[in-house]
Amino acid sequence: MNVKIICLLAAVGLAFSDVAFAAGAKTYQITGTVAEMTGSKITVQKGTEKWEIDLDPTIKATGDVKVGATVTITYVMSATKVEGSAAAAAAETTPAAPSPAPSP
Repeated sequence: MNVKIICLLAAVGLAFSDVAFAAGAKTYQITGTVAEMTGSKITVQKGTEKWEIDLDPTIKATGDVKVGATVTITYVMSATKVEGSAAAAAAETTPAAPSPAPSP
């Protein structure tokens, strides 16, 4: 097979894999007033609710972000741990009983 064709197929494969990863998790937004801010988190007051959001160290903030300012935060939800129930784990490890044979 021609080397140019192999390189072209590899490039197309990489391009499509980037598109798949770019879709990623769904993004959400919240707009409210900054109630508290540290280097690693921001607390936003929206009505009677307070939203505490961890900040990624690589975050890019634009405008004047300080306590009392109105901000819009775009975020994604991501899991840090997933635990299954004990019943689900037992069901997976217990083999299914054979069904009874049909009677004639």
